Amino acid sequence: MAPGLFRRMQGLLLVSLSLNILVAARPCYNQSTAINGTAFPPLIEATTEDLVRGLESGLFTSVDLVEAYISRIMEVNSTLHMVTQLNPDALSIAAQLDSQRARGNVLGPLHGIPILIKNNIATADAMDNTAGSYALAGAKVPRDSTIAAKLRKAGAVILGKTNLSQWANYRSYNTSNGWSAIAGQTVGAYFPGQDPSGSSSGSGVSSSLGLALAALGTETDGSILSPSDVNNLVGIKPTVGLTSRDLVIPISEHQDTIGPMARTVKDAAYVLAAIAGKSPYDNYTDAIPFDTIPDYVAACNFSALSGKRIGVPRNLIDLSYDSSAAPIVPAFNAALDVLRAAGAIIVDNTNFTGYDALNEGDYSSIVLEADFVTDLPKYLSQLSYNPNKVYDLEDVRNFTHMFPLEDWPERDTLIWDSALELGYDNTSPEFWSNYTMNRYLAGPLGVTGALANYSLDALVVPTEFSPNFPALIGSPVITVPLGAFPADTEITPNGFGNLNATAPNLPFGISFMGPHFSEELLVGLAYAFEQRTLVRNTITPYVQPTVELVDVVTARLKRAKA
Repeated sequence: MAPGLFRRMQGLLLVSLSLNILVAARPCYNQSTAINGTAFPPLIEATTEDLVRGLESGLFTSVDLVEAYISRIMEVNSTLHMVTQLNPDALSIAAQLDSQRARGNVLGPLHGIPILIKNNIATADAMDNTAGSYALAGAKVPRDSTIAAKLRKAGAVILGKTNLSQWANYRSYNTSNGWSAIAGQTVGAYFPGQDPSGSSSGSGVSSSLGLALAALGTETDGSILSPSDVNNLVGIKPTVGLTSRDLVIPISEHQDTIGPMARTVKDAAYVLAAIAGKSPYDNYTDAIPFDTIPDYVAACNFSALSGKRIGVPRNLIDLSYDSSAAPIVPAFNAALDVLRAAGAIIVDNTNFTGYDALNEGDYSSIVLEADFVTDLPKYLSQLSYNPNKVYDLEDVRNFTHMFPLEDWPERDTLIWDSALELGYDNTSPEFWSNYTMNRYLAGPLGVTGALANYSLDALVVPTEFSPNFPALIGSPVITVPLGAFPADTEITPNGFGNLNATAPNLPFGISFMGPHFSEELLVGLAYAFEQRTLVRNTITPYVQPTVELVDVVTARLKRAKA
């Protein structure tokens, strides 16, 4: 998502929340299903370790998992439109991985476990990579993206592609989160007509409903954090450069990053461990300061908050922007009490002195516009097959204006118009002056300044207010479920008028920010908080699939006896 769009996109994230965050966890779904007394994990709650135990014990196979997840997707996709394509090779890949496991050749904890990825992350297989636009329908890439290759190396099954806000929310000011021409309108599962937020909308809805172990999203400014926030998920927005952007349809080389969206911190840590690392195709990964990727799973430590200094930049919690977010403040304060009880030292009012200047300026928009007109042609130039012959932003805009299914002019192209009118790219002096101001206001007068000036380990804010400053300097954030809108919440529409931006039961989260490449620290803090609150399973979707692993295994056993 573009910087500023997190605030400017209509109805993107208008949240309120329940104050009752310290509640006993209750299951999202009936766990009574079993075969011969052996219980199967309900897929809306199943963790990496649940699935690994089942695979290791022979309770089910990777093929069973793929079949179960596909059935769950088919149950709800016509209603929620969260998956764009299923991988036609998923079952055969799972069968191969089952054979490898039987021979004792296990590639890692994700071996044979299905993962969904956003429809802007390229795979060299039968699936398209379109960013939701017909301009790229049928286009082919010469190889897997680095991220897809890393998933396969880890043994994961790439199950399919998820819908997104078209062009990762970088086309229109007059549109809706989760809409793309290719796959229609993604809808959230916690209230009828829920705005799923964007741009990783399909990944958020899919992961939250247990349609795969987890999903990958991409973020420029809020596109992992925001849909994770409103879909009751853990989302990790990594440091720019920790995960490769190779063959990922870009917005900004200075801000784009790829990260996991999962139901638990530990699941997100497993996925991050699989996709992090250097790539010969992305020189930003050369900045990774360690030769061995940290053990993000081992960082999931119940005691991780003890002794940590955590700052609260109160001026980010800007109720003048969104008065409906007023109930966040007492609930957020209750969350701070959880952190204190866990041994953290809370330092309040560690405010970002660059906040007003950043909001008053247009630096971030200019940086994205210049990056996009530069970086999009670089991606398009790598296509091995480009059926619609789009080679730059002007070609893409012309296609969009001429192709009726792209829904122009109802959904405008004003972001692109502005980028093309800018008149320079990201090599110009004008670009660098704006980029430098961005970095100064969001860094020394923002995240890095607060961390240094108050001797802090991390910062914490409600997730609604967390994306922008870290986006501009490329620093990491992790969001964790914290609560949901109360039952008496007024239902209000988004700006486009087709979705509900506020409604009862819509989830929200809390975010931890840290220095560059501090994901190991942030995972620990988030895990320690998550385990003390266990909010996620107290918030139940209004619609969810009913097919479970036990159904697939039972059917297989019956076929074997026939």
